[in-house]
Amino acid sequence: MTEPQGGLVRPNVSEVDAAAIARECFGIEAEAHELGSNQDRNFVLLEADGGRSVLRVDNPVFGDAERDAQHAALDAYRAAGVPVASVLPGLDGSLTQRWRGFAVRRSEFAEGEPLVDAGYLAPVVLEEFGALAAASVNALEGLSHPGLARDHMWIMGVAHEQTAGLGHSIADEELRQRVLAAAEAAQRQLDLVSAALPTQAIHGDLTDDNVTGRRGDDRRLHPHVVLDLGDLAYGWRVSELAVTASSMLHHDPERPLRVLDTIAAFHRAAPLSIAEARAVWPLIVLRAAVLVASGWRQLEIDGGNDYARERIAGEQAIFDAATALPLAEATEQVLARLGMQGVPHGQGLRLVAAPSIPRRAGVDGPGGPGQRPLGALLAGLTGGVAMVDPGVESEALDAGTWLERDVAERRLVDAALRDGAAVAVLPYGVYRLTRTAIDSVDAAETWPIGTELWVGGGGALDVLAPLSGSVAAATERGVLLELQNGWFLSIDGVPAQVEVGADVRAADPIARLAASSDPRPLTVTVCRGDALDGAEPPILSVEVPQQGRAQLVAPERVPAWARFTHDPASILGLDSLVQRDESADEQTRREQIFASAQERYYASPMQIERGWRHHLVDTTGRAYVDMVNNVTGLGHGHPGVADAVNRQIRILNTNSRFLYRELAEYSERLLALLPEGSDLDTVLLVNSGSEAVDLALRLAQAATGRKTVVALREAYHGWTMASDAVTTSAYDNPYALENRPDWIHVADVPNRFRGTYRGEAGDTSVGARYAADLGGDLGALAASGRHIAGFICESVLGNAGGVLLPDGYLAEVYDRVRAAGGLCIADEVQVGFGRMGSSFWGFEQSGVAPDLITIAKPMGNGFPIGGVITSKRIADALATQGQFFSSAGGNPLSCRVGLAVLDAMQSEGLQQNAHFVGRRLADGFRALAEQHDIIGPVHGEGLYLGVELVRDRETMEPATEEAAAICERLRELGVIVLTTSERSNVLKVKPPLCLTEESADFVVAQLDRVLSTGW
Repeated sequence: MTEPQGGLVRPNVSEVDAAAIARECFGIEAEAHELGSNQDRNFVLLEADGGRSVLRVDNPVFGDAERDAQHAALDAYRAAGVPVASVLPGLDGSLTQRWRGFAVRRSEFAEGEPLVDAGYLAPVVLEEFGALAAASVNALEGLSHPGLARDHMWIMGVAHEQTAGLGHSIADEELRQRVLAAAEAAQRQLDLVSAALPTQAIHGDLTDDNVTGRRGDDRRLHPHVVLDLGDLAYGWRVSELAVTASSMLHHDPERPLRVLDTIAAFHRAAPLSIAEARAVWPLIVLRAAVLVASGWRQLEIDGGNDYARERIAGEQAIFDAATALPLAEATEQVLARLGMQGVPHGQGLRLVAAPSIPRRAGVDGPGGPGQRPLGALLAGLTGGVAMVDPGVESEALDAGTWLERDVAERRLVDAALRDGAAVAVLPYGVYRLTRTAIDSVDAAETWPIGTELWVGGGGALDVLAPLSGSVAAATERGVLLELQNGWFLSIDGVPAQVEVGADVRAADPIARLAASSDPRPLTVTVCRGDALDGAEPPILSVEVPQQGRAQLVAPERVPAWARFTHDPASILGLDSLVQRDESADEQTRREQIFASAQERYYASPMQIERGWRHHLVDTTGRAYVDMVNNVTGLGHGHPGVADAVNRQIRILNTNSRFLYRELAEYSERLLALLPEGSDLDTVLLVNSGSEAVDLALRLAQAATGRKTVVALREAYHGWTMASDAVTTSAYDNPYALENRPDWIHVADVPNRFRGTYRGEAGDTSVGARYAADLGGDLGALAASGRHIAGFICESVLGNAGGVLLPDGYLAEVYDRVRAAGGLCIADEVQVGFGRMGSSFWGFEQSGVAPDLITIAKPMGNGFPIGGVITSKRIADALATQGQFFSSAGGNPLSCRVGLAVLDAMQSEGLQQNAHFVGRRLADGFRALAEQHDIIGPVHGEGLYLGVELVRDRETMEPATEEAAAICERLRELGVIVLTTSERSNVLKVKPPLCLTEESADFVVAQLDRVLSTGW
């Protein structure tokens, strides 16, 4: 049966009618509530006992053959394990009932949540949709039925025809022209391969609107039950994928290439042929076009269809995303993702040789025998050629100089020319750090598609044709040569001296570089013809730079442009330095040598090879705001620390048994940072926080002659034998409370949000009750003969996410511990050293004076330094156990680094910055809490903050899985933040202390975006 073009008016059936149908045809009493549909009528039936089912009233154009085919398809799905809602028989046992001329059916209610309005979909969900589409075609592959031989408007084979016929209904003239042009271009590409596309039974409308979602363990919605087989028919197998993939686009329309995850997942389970792979994106565009056209038409003929009206915006978002990239480029992205090599040819692909230069007699160069660097391009060039490194790991771009972009590149060029080079080369395919954008949701255009040459000031030079070809374009800006096998070579930055259509041989002059006292840029690009021609040439979507400069693309576009273009290095006699994103390879490499206990951030980690201040940069030049690296308190790549290391390592580095001034100088500087009136006067330096805690415990035991140490539950203090003994975090070790050694006593953690006693800030009774309980513990220990040596506690509960101790707690506990003969150890490894902002030390927040202080992480800004500050009386007790010595602790190098850190903290006002920016950040998080119920308490002070995520603010049920997913989404948006606490539901915010207000605002904005649009 042929469905009339232009959409269908839905059956005139009301909710009252639906209730009557339920009673008369199916024998149930139920309330009916209408669901949306473009062409049929659907109702949910609610019975008195809570039972639910769905009533479908088919449009009269559909016959029994189509319905019987749908029932057969449901059987095929069930046999293949694809979840579907079964059709329920009526009173006479038939699946299809008749009511006043309408065919009606009742089916099971598919439990779940709607996916169409779910917002952002994570990569795993996109992949699951692709796998579901593959499961659909695999299940239906052998299905044959007369009712499948349908000809309706949603069959992709007629999508272009339908769009053209319905286009007049699009009232927006500009949109109408865009839709018609895109559909025409897509159909042209589809016509090239359509004859080779396999046909079979397909669902035809397997979209986010026809699949129910089920909450997974990660609390995301995952596709589950397949619904609505109204478009079931014979069609191209790949159409199933295209329809599914197109429905993913509106969930993150600014990033259409994310749907490649869906395509790749389909391919893994139902491998695509080359023809099908080439058809995917044209079909996505056609699906988007017909959705827009039919949506406008549906409103034209059925103005009361609220369902259709609500879908208009989403359908246009699908179209905008589908056409955001040129069609040819999107197709190349599909082919690249699926690992299909070659250039489109006929219905498949063919391998095409890249342009290469003939070997000629002369001086050998990097390009091969007989080549002198750039000799094939610049006649009479004398002097050397220098390859300039603007990349992520360039040593010449330290101290943040890369942020100056063009200025930084020009400095690199000028330096090479000053050093005697005649030409400085910015190579093809090297991700440019100089183009990296900070505080940005999107990665910048960092990958050059051409080789950029800067010829030093001097006389005029003839520019030669490196290869034989014909002149396709000649302008004042440059020359375009058509080469063999569909390749073109562009020379940009010099006026042409040849005519269009002329045939040129290799080494013929084709342009002239004018004399100048300044360096002169020109760029050589080798590009496939299909990137330059057609109705929508992909090259036009790449920003045109200043004359002579290379065009660049963003990292996500590289897979396509690495196919469209070719490195000119071999033609120019240069070394090829092309880079690609190797993060997956590096992950595999690490997995081969790492133990399973060694942690890794993120499901698909980026490869970080550079840092500057509070930004990290991956190998593609994508920058992230670093909100977790409290080790680098000054920020990454600090020049003062780097200079200190370089200077000292060239002079002396030995151990602390020798006499040198740095050890005393650094120790004195540390002691000067203690609060006025402190009795602590001795510093012992080691290599890490774990060692510092280990040493502090030994000192407490030696000074008291006792063994027992009291630690708090849910604490983390390190990984050495002793520091691990006082680490009670079940998150780090699920058996922590069961396997503590017998000299450890674990006391209750004083968390006023989640602990035994809870209350508002300033309620001193909370701290007093926790302290009283600990006092009871001390009494019980003493009664059992276990007199305590010491009590260890983070001054702020860092492992809990920066939870401040209850008012009065630490002061009373310290009094009780000392009254029991023990010593008080403040673990400041995470929370000290200016991070609190309002104070240098965390313990100052509680107004106490510890007997021992452990410090580490920020002391060396990433260089391994740790230490214990205590009194000489306590430190001297260690002599009863022998001599103390640390090979690297306190050596000249570590001390010089430590001094550089203290100097920088003071000169750059980092503690003050932590105070003001931290307050701004906390205020931003608390403002978000007023909009998003998932945000519970915002913990901390200064730049040690924690944003606790909960499912219920009253019960404080932790949103653990949501927190992990939110971190993954934030990474996509340029923010690195991770989780902490026993429940792993707190976003830990402990960035370098140099964090700016701009970056803080960016982080808050992105968290708001994630909480608003999904994760």
